[in-house]
Amino acid sequence: MGKRKQSHTTNSVGTMANDFGCSLLELRHLMELRTEDAVIYINEKLGGVMGLCEKLKTSPVKGLSGDPADLERRREVFGKNFIPPKKPQTFLELVWEALQDVTLIILEVAAVISLGLSFYRPSGDKEELDCGQSTVGETDEEEGGTGWIEGAAILFSVIIVVLVTAFNDWSKEKQFRGLQTRIEQEQKFTVIRKGQIIQLPVFDIVVGDIAHIKYGDLLPADGILLQGNDLKIDESTLTGESDHVKKTVEKNPMLLSGTHVMEGSGRMVVTAVGLHSQTGIIFTLLGASESEVEKEKTSKKQGAPENRNKANTEDGVPLEIQPLKSQEVLEEEEKKKKKGPKEKSVLQGKLTRLAVQIGKAGLFMSALTVIILILSFLILTFGVENQSWNMECIPIYIQHFVKFFIIGITVLVVAVPEGLPLAVTISLAYSVKKMMKDNNLVRHLDACETMGNATAICSDKTGTLTLNRMRVVQAYIGDTHFKEVPSPDVIAPNTLDLLANCISINSAYTSKIMPPEKEGGLPRQVGNKTECGLLGFVKDLKYDYQAIRNEIPEEKFYKVYTFNSSRKSMSTVIQNPNGTFRMYSKGASEMLLKKCLWILDKNGESQIFKPKERDSMARKVIEKMACEGLRTICLAYRDFEEEPLWENEHEILSMLTCIAVVGIEDPVRPEVPAAIHKCKVAGITVRMVTGDNINTARAIATKCGILTPGEDFLCLEGKEFNRLIRNEKGEVVQDELDKIWPKLRVLARSTPTDKHTLVKGIIDSTLGEHRQVVAVTGDGTNDGPALKKADVGFAMGIAGTDVAKEASDIILTDDNFTSIVKAVMWGRNVYDSISKFLQFQLTVNVVAVIVAFTGACFTQDSPLKAVQMLWVNLIMDTFASLALATEPPTEALLLRKPYGRDKPLISRTMMKNILGHAIFQLCIIFTLLFFGEKFFDIDSGRKAPLNAPPSQHYTIVFNAFVLMQLFNEINARKIHGERNVFEGIHHNPIFCSVLLGTFICQILIVEVGGAPFSCTKLTLSQWLWCLFIGISELVWGQLINMVPTSKLIFLKEAGHATTKEELSKNLTEGMEEIDHGEIELRRGQILWFRGLNRIQTQIEVVNKFQMAVGSYHGALRKQNVMNLQDIKPVSTPTLLNLSPENSAPNTSVPESSSMGSEL
Repeated sequence: MGKRKQSHTTNSVGTMANDFGCSLLELRHLMELRTEDAVIYINEKLGGVMGLCEKLKTSPVKGLSGDPADLERRREVFGKNFIPPKKPQTFLELVWEALQDVTLIILEVAAVISLGLSFYRPSGDKEELDCGQSTVGETDEEEGGTGWIEGAAILFSVIIVVLVTAFNDWSKEKQFRGLQTRIEQEQKFTVIRKGQIIQLPVFDIVVGDIAHIKYGDLLPADGILLQGNDLKIDESTLTGESDHVKKTVEKNPMLLSGTHVMEGSGRMVVTAVGLHSQTGIIFTLLGASESEVEKEKTSKKQGAPENRNKANTEDGVPLEIQPLKSQEVLEEEEKKKKKGPKEKSVLQGKLTRLAVQIGKAGLFMSALTVIILILSFLILTFGVENQSWNMECIPIYIQHFVKFFIIGITVLVVAVPEGLPLAVTISLAYSVKKMMKDNNLVRHLDACETMGNATAICSDKTGTLTLNRMRVVQAYIGDTHFKEVPSPDVIAPNTLDLLANCISINSAYTSKIMPPEKEGGLPRQVGNKTECGLLGFVKDLKYDYQAIRNEIPEEKFYKVYTFNSSRKSMSTVIQNPNGTFRMYSKGASEMLLKKCLWILDKNGESQIFKPKERDSMARKVIEKMACEGLRTICLAYRDFEEEPLWENEHEILSMLTCIAVVGIEDPVRPEVPAAIHKCKVAGITVRMVTGDNINTARAIATKCGILTPGEDFLCLEGKEFNRLIRNEKGEVVQDELDKIWPKLRVLARSTPTDKHTLVKGIIDSTLGEHRQVVAVTGDGTNDGPALKKADVGFAMGIAGTDVAKEASDIILTDDNFTSIVKAVMWGRNVYDSISKFLQFQLTVNVVAVIVAFTGACFTQDSPLKAVQMLWVNLIMDTFASLALATEPPTEALLLRKPYGRDKPLISRTMMKNILGHAIFQLCIIFTLLFFGEKFFDIDSGRKAPLNAPPSQHYTIVFNAFVLMQLFNEINARKIHGERNVFEGIHHNPIFCSVLLGTFICQILIVEVGGAPFSCTKLTLSQWLWCLFIGISELVWGQLINMVPTSKLIFLKEAGHATTKEELSKNLTEGMEEIDHGEIELRRGQILWFRGLNRIQTQIEVVNKFQMAVGSYHGALRKQNVMNLQDIKPVSTPTLLNLSPENSAPNTSVPESSSMGSEL
């Protein structure tokens, strides 16, 4: 029956495939071909690109009809545009992972041995069998039935700890996937359906769709180029080649999914999607369709170590494959790594270092405790009491030794701060969730806490500091400077026609002005905002730009010089009916005016434009507009009688006729000046890096508050900046850069390379007490290197290209600078939350370890039993991290300076609190331990036999200890010496719930827990005394705050970052991301396994390609080792942006050429 059903399905798909002129296999074969082979196959077998469109039943101009039945049929025949993500780990797998913890395994083994031995009863007479301290007699016969309880309780506690850990990991992974789903839902691409240009989620794209591609896009599917304008693609993600590949219909029309559009624009017909695209095929070869076990192995192998830090946070991302570098790329990277590694997370480095140090101390105390317990037992039994060795007592002796061992292990469990990673995870996950509401979409978790240390922000101007709503407000037309938009009546008709045509034709046809969403609202600007401002100007002149575009569609464009950072202009050539050519140009006014030899006068006739007139216009018009904060754009044209050599760009873009110069206003966001003031108070320097004119940039910077009158700050243009910092060979000199950047506030007319140089220079600088932590905003494709280099890269969610988003750590969904300030606040809050947790946990650590150790020395037993210590550990780790890591941020966080890279985690004030509370708690515990029985008039719990029932004495000690921790948790909410520890406590319901829940659990453990928890019921007066001792912690906290930290000279800070000297000493090859934990461990083993993993992965991929070479020979012809990285469905595309800061790539710039391997 199953077979019949399967064959029926196959037949139905085959029938549907017959509806189209080519099958899935034919298209698959086509996409494996390259350059000339592909062009020959398309022309000979498919009848050219138009023939392919006919076979796929699509129109190259109008696209698909959008009929749901047709779209569904295409999905069934050619597949969906979706590559399934790796399945998440199941809860049981996470439980198994949590069980791998070494300390827990030791504890489990010890508990099992204890459990087994507890059932052993030595043979002998009814009379007492003398085993020294291990006296076993009639009393023990009654109590022997409860001996097993401690072992069972430890096992039960371990199970609880494991389940809690697994649940935390599971919820963390679920949160990551939720975040990823949110990102995926926003990923859209521009296609044509029913003749309309629309934006579709990438998952809805089907074979046969006509897609618009433009600068900055990441291609979501394979396709064939229909029409291209100066199109260059970065295919390094597939081939490892960093050079940009020029795409033309005649020579190289193959467009592959996962590659980046670095320059130009065009249209393509989609020929393969999902698992059938080149990305999908490679993904399948790497094991996407294998068993889950194999998938796990593959995923572990394929993460290159240098990408591990970011990759780990994105395990559930569809289409993500970590890089498998070609040998050449690997060698280049090795060289880069030797020059200096990149420390990605400031906090993680400090935490790992501190945790390792505490762990070592805990291990030492644990071993010392066990040794002292065993020695004291042997000395007392066989020395002081002079007992002889009794064979029948051996199991009893072993039982004692196992008990000592369990005490030692529980000391280790309490001492090792395994709650640190949990606290970090909870704090970051909580912050990330809340930051989404503040328009910060966090892609890499560590960016969240790094942002709290930020000392400098290098921000774009357009859209971030300004509203990115462009409007022409001034114009210079026909020898007249209009201070507002002129009426069309005062402009010569010839000039009007030229102006309307120049703007309408020489712009991306995806830029348009749509009706307002709400009645009475402003018209919506779709696409490039500068072009939308110009199109609005055309409408103000009573022209219809759409009618002009309909008359001259994109197919009629003869040549397009797209905007990029070197040209600073865009030009479009059209052929006139009489065979002549006309080129329309627009661009930065001071650049384009230099290329104008003529200018239109008030009658619309061209006049010679002399250099003197040009200089006068620059001074009187352009500078005046710029000083008012306007962006100035020059509009020009040129006629050609005969067809020139279009490749000779320098000659083509000269001898222009100036039509007009317009001033475009982009108002400063109303909330930005206040946000920048907050940054200044918080000790963060804001720098504006823009492609705009220096006068425009200075005016906007003054309005924002970046520049204030009377202050000694620098505003530089990109050329001057480079002249000051580079030597004769063109190399950047760090010492020269160090003279510039502290005072630099505005960098105008800058290229993406300038931005990268500035960011790198600030990060690498050793000027001042602390190293700088730099955040950068970017939206253009070439901003990728600067975003990667920065400690935190912010990409624009609205105006940002897909390449910029891929390179970023956080996406600003509203493109607003105030969202960056909120990210700083959340980052500082994360840092403070971890510090609060540390202050609390280290106090408990110190007290618990000293009590266990001292108890072992003086009473041959730990006053805090194993199960009780595990409960304390649970309070410390899970509950405290949940309570203290979810404190909401306050504006007060912005009133202090940033911590910076070198600031230790534990300040001297925190150290004072930790030691002060530890001394108080130890005094109370030891008083209760040695004099408590007299004070409460109860039996002593010291020197109790092996399986003695729980005593009130030790129950009071345990209860008082836990209640002191509970009230000290309230003290831990403040780490800077604040007196009011209750401030804002009502704003954190999680903290209040955890505190109350823990208190109720403690009551139940004491009153109901009984033997498993080594507790017995307490009277009301005993409870009130314990409560009084707990509350006294709050009073003691106030007394500690009265002691000035400056007077306590002996206090030292702890949790320092790794120093430069240590890094250079410990640095080994192959470490780009510095892992401080690995530095503390054996480096040789780590590097050996890393190298082995890399080699295994590459061999596996090469072997699989060789096996599949029969099917995929075309794809492999020019690929030795495939290099795949971060291949994801594309985000919302950004249309061609004229604004200079949204610059396209400049292939002549050295940094750009390596961008393929960096992004």
